[in-house]
Amino acid sequence: MEFEVAYTLDNAQQFWEELDEIVGAPCQVPAHIDQVLRLYLRFTSNYREEYLDSEDDLARCSCRLLDAEVFKKNASYVRHQIVHSLIQEDAANLLHVITSILYIDGRQHESTLELLSREGAFPRLVHLIRREGDDDDGLLHRRLLELLYEMSRIQRIRLEDLSLVDDAFVVYLFKIIEELSDDVNDPYHYPVIRVLVGVPMLLVLNEQYMVCAHEPGLIARGGAPLTNRVIKVLSLDGSAYKTFGENLILVLNRENETSLQLLILKLLYLLCTTRATYEYFYTNDLRVLVDVMIRNLLDLTTEADALRHTYLRVLYPLLAHTQLRHPPHYKRDDILRLLDIFSASSASGSASSARLTGAHHFSPLDDTTVRLARRCLQVAWLSELLAHNRFLGISLAHAGDSTLSMAEMAETTEKPGVVAPSRTQGDARCDARCDDESGGGGGGGGGGNGVPLVKGGDDPTDANGGTGSGSDVKGPTFVIGEG
Repeated sequence: MEFEVAYTLDNAQQFWEELDEIVGAPCQVPAHIDQVLRLYLRFTSNYREEYLDSEDDLARCSCRLLDAEVFKKNASYVRHQIVHSLIQEDAANLLHVITSILYIDGRQHESTLELLSREGAFPRLVHLIRREGDDDDGLLHRRLLELLYEMSRIQRIRLEDLSLVDDAFVVYLFKIIEELSDDVNDPYHYPVIRVLVGVPMLLVLNEQYMVCAHEPGLIARGGAPLTNRVIKVLSLDGSAYKTFGENLILVLNRENETSLQLLILKLLYLLCTTRATYEYFYTNDLRVLVDVMIRNLLDLTTEADALRHTYLRVLYPLLAHTQLRHPPHYKRDDILRLLDIFSASSASGSASSARLTGAHHFSPLDDTTVRLARRCLQVAWLSELLAHNRFLGISLAHAGDSTLSMAEMAETTEKPGVVAPSRTQGDARCDARCDDESGGGGGGGGGGNGVPLVKGGDDPTDANGGTGSGSDVKGPTFVIGEG
């Protein structure tokens, strides 16, 4: 891109005044719009290190353009020009400004993110993330990851783009998390994990692979089915990436957005149904996960059927395949009481709920919830107890193994930003969301669901290692997937 003008500034006030003059210039014809954009990009990139060295300053600079008349009256044209600049430009200072504009505009207008996909931004962003990761520019690297995440979560990534993601790129992202594991507040943790499990997310977007797996007509280049590379890496070398698993459970402990919970649960389902990853998690972390799932299942309202079904679909392989299947069986009685609520008739289920929670009343249960709960009761160590003392006094004759769980899991989605219906929602939930948006984690010691955070398993020590992922989580965290 060619620029012609030079500026000399003495202070920040002059910078912002000059910027306002540039974006405020009248634009009567397309050539005038191009001139404004050229001046804007040159001016901001030239002074990026001096006056735009923070995320807030870059956001302020981006909003100057997005709020200007030149953008409001010519939004589609300007967006195309900025996207084309992302594809073509290589200078880091330019990319700082361009990615900030696209990220802020994309958060407000999904059409911008869809345009990025149509114009081939997915492979470009993958390339830039690898390139900038080798440099020292953490702010640009993070923004590239965030932009890729936002672009991927609201639409289906084209198969030809997704097939370009290789094992090396997935391993690269895992290593970022491991290398920064000593700093729980480091900004890389949250966006990188989101990239790995987005809807449909970068690299081997777990979500994308699950969908592709149940649409046989969709095949990668050369006629070969796509491999879920996230699960492949964890299956082959999961012990090297334990920090990722710990962070997944931490996030589920706090997250209240339905779409993000679903992403986590889908990944958990795949890990718990893939033999090579049955024991990927530390035992103590699994206990924390059980506590979180019990809490969230009891907290969901009757409007959250799809999310409740997904939790129950994950609960079965979690109890049946992981270390939880071995004695001493963690929270056995609590799990049985939970399943009693969801597997009994509507009348007895509501009565059981009232006895257990002391406050909440469940509406009549849908057939799928009852079926999935009864399937969980067929886990060997639970069904043996039932056979011994008839603890619940119900028949499991028609529970049956589900052959649809994988397909139904893949099809279950929710629009980003929708908060899961909660029986205890209120000010606590609002506070938690505000804190998360500002990077502070869940609100004041409470979980993202407006209910208390899970503190960890009963055992203070864990023979298999682990960090006790639920223990007093201070910041946002995230999850995993496949089998």
